[in-house]
Amino acid sequence: MLGICRGRRKFLAASLTVLFVPAVTWIYLFAGSFEDGKPVSLSPLESQPHSPRYTASSQRERESLEVRVREVEEENRALRKQLSLAQSRGPARRHGNHSKTYSMEEGTGDSESLRAGIVAGNSSECGQQPAVEKCETIHVAIVCAGYNASRDVVTLVKSVLFHRRNPLHFHLIADAIAKQILATLFQTWMVPAVRIDFYDADELKSEVSWIPNKHYSGIYGLMKLVLTKTLPSNLERVIVLDTDITFATDIAELWAVFHKFKGQQVLGLVENQSDWYLGNLWKNHRPWPALGRGYNTGVILLLLDKLRKMKWEQMWRLTAERELMSMLSTSLADQDIFNAVIKQNPFLVYQLPCFWNVQLSDHTRSEQCYRDVSDLKVIHWNSPKKLRVKNKHVEFFRNLYLTFLEYDGNLLRRELFGCPSEADVNSENLQKQLSELDEDDLCYEFRRERFTVHRTHLYFLHYEYEPASDSTDVTLVAQLSMDRLQMLEAICKHWEGPISLALYLSDAEAQQFLRYAQGSEVLMSRHNVGYHIVYKEGQFYPVNLLRNVAMKHISTPYMFLSDIDFLPMYGLYEYLRKSVIQLDLANTKKALIVPAFETLRYRLSFPKSKAELLSMLDMGTLFTFRYHVWTKGHAPTNFAKWRTATTPYRVEWEADFEPYVVVRKDCPEYDRRFVGFGWNKVAHIMELDAQEYEFTVLPNAYMIHMPHAPSFDITKFRSNKQYRICLKTLKEEFQQDMSRHYGFAALKYLTAENNS
Repeated sequence: MLGICRGRRKFLAASLTVLFVPAVTWIYLFAGSFEDGKPVSLSPLESQPHSPRYTASSQRERESLEVRVREVEEENRALRKQLSLAQSRGPARRHGNHSKTYSMEEGTGDSESLRAGIVAGNSSECGQQPAVEKCETIHVAIVCAGYNASRDVVTLVKSVLFHRRNPLHFHLIADAIAKQILATLFQTWMVPAVRIDFYDADELKSEVSWIPNKHYSGIYGLMKLVLTKTLPSNLERVIVLDTDITFATDIAELWAVFHKFKGQQVLGLVENQSDWYLGNLWKNHRPWPALGRGYNTGVILLLLDKLRKMKWEQMWRLTAERELMSMLSTSLADQDIFNAVIKQNPFLVYQLPCFWNVQLSDHTRSEQCYRDVSDLKVIHWNSPKKLRVKNKHVEFFRNLYLTFLEYDGNLLRRELFGCPSEADVNSENLQKQLSELDEDDLCYEFRRERFTVHRTHLYFLHYEYEPASDSTDVTLVAQLSMDRLQMLEAICKHWEGPISLALYLSDAEAQQFLRYAQGSEVLMSRHNVGYHIVYKEGQFYPVNLLRNVAMKHISTPYMFLSDIDFLPMYGLYEYLRKSVIQLDLANTKKALIVPAFETLRYRLSFPKSKAELLSMLDMGTLFTFRYHVWTKGHAPTNFAKWRTATTPYRVEWEADFEPYVVVRKDCPEYDRRFVGFGWNKVAHIMELDAQEYEFTVLPNAYMIHMPHAPSFDITKFRSNKQYRICLKTLKEEFQQDMSRHYGFAALKYLTAENNS
């Protein structure tokens, strides 16, 4: 080891000589080139021999200087040659499998942090090497609970992924809600070189529930205190982030700061940028004890291995117990306790430059953290006002945040070239399925859509509903895109029960929907509507995928499979619940048909009873659904019989039948091969019939289709011959699959199709 260090000292001395000698020489030359404070050119071509200032002695001095410069250059060349020989022998001593590191060109984007943080944690003090290897995994911990925080995490992760050049491992301390949302999101996002692990936040409540906390983050705002106990024991270091953080640089730069820690420093924190801990914000303001201004815990670097050895768990508990005797509760959650510990043990903290946590709450000193846009590293929206906070440059910060908020997350599925990634079974299966498709097939794009994995964000808005205890509850299921958003309020007024909606949107449209919903009193008053965002990808509207997503995430035993363009009759929710009991849907395979009608009027006085509907039908204000363009779709409902029916009646399946039905939640999914327009419901009803569902028409139920402009997909169907050819091909393949799956009983579908 001593020999290695001596060798490295020689190497370092040689390096300094290469840099120092020419620097001193040129300073000397430069200084010598001034006469009376004015510069004089060193070039012989630019000298003036006839000038009175020009003398023979000065010419000799200049010539001797030029000779000395040439000698120094020769010495430098010799030194560089020695250095290159030493470097060619050096790499053998590096440890780890990945020797390639960030260069300034590949860089972390910040030469200062790269220079300052190049001491590797596992090497001896006499050696230096770059801090973040190219394929080194960066660990990030985030505490997340609830629907709103889950949305915030997505924006944070986008900003990290946008800048990153390293594999990432996210450790998410999440409650059951956040875990369901984020597990589905990351599973369908399929970002290479990103690993996600979840830790049950609800199990950690007992660790911190004894601490009274006034902060709006509640009990989850205290859970960063127990990360040494929660995270894997072999995890040595981690970056801890609040959910309201936005990155403006590569997170590897922050990871590199760990190598600046010295001695007993185990916490990396930015100074608090408000006067909170100074205790002068208002009269009788009494904050928790802190060192000076204290530290903000929105961004923390934790050296977990050292913290465990220091018995961090015992340290913060004793401090909290002592301070709570006089303070009674925390005002800023974990931040108060971290600061109280640091006040007693200032040697624990390494103070990060404040650009690593630019705190945008009211009355902060955040403007002192940056002079230019390039100075910004991490932005922290740590005010309850969030984007409405007061700040001189808030418009710039808001636009930066909105950029990531609306950024297409699909573009972040980029590979890290040169870094091996863990085998992902789902990704491998997807690639195998796609490789089996014939790209020369004229229907290739249709077939490919069946295997496309769409990024999915469940429960985009707050959802809170407990199904009725009598096991009769029914959820309305539908799907929509941005152009049908105006139907939401009307449906909520007509249907008071739970609703599950799948929305096909881009990232930017998802934010437009959020603003629309938050501005609607009708939608905000309803907590029993589950909004599930399926992000746009590909050229087709994946109608059956959307239906499956909405079906899968219901909490009731029954569901009403509707479409967004239909308004159910007033009172249909209660009527269906009674029908479920009356027709023993729990113990029989039945599909209850809700007869469908339509109007061509945008303004309709909605019928409040069957009698009123029949009157409007006779007057020509209403029609049976699609009677003038697609009679076969609903003809088997037998509207003539329905007019006078007072009890449920059974009907038989016929070709192209596509009614709207109420079924148990365990009914088969829709077939994903059908996208856009055509056969998407027909195929589902056919499969229900193949599984021996009994179709029963409800005599006092109805729904009305509201007029709208033709969809993009129906326009393509009507104008594109190849579209229609491919749909016909997919129909035939579906029928063949039905025959193979259901055997002889499925032959009637082929016969019916040929006769229709």
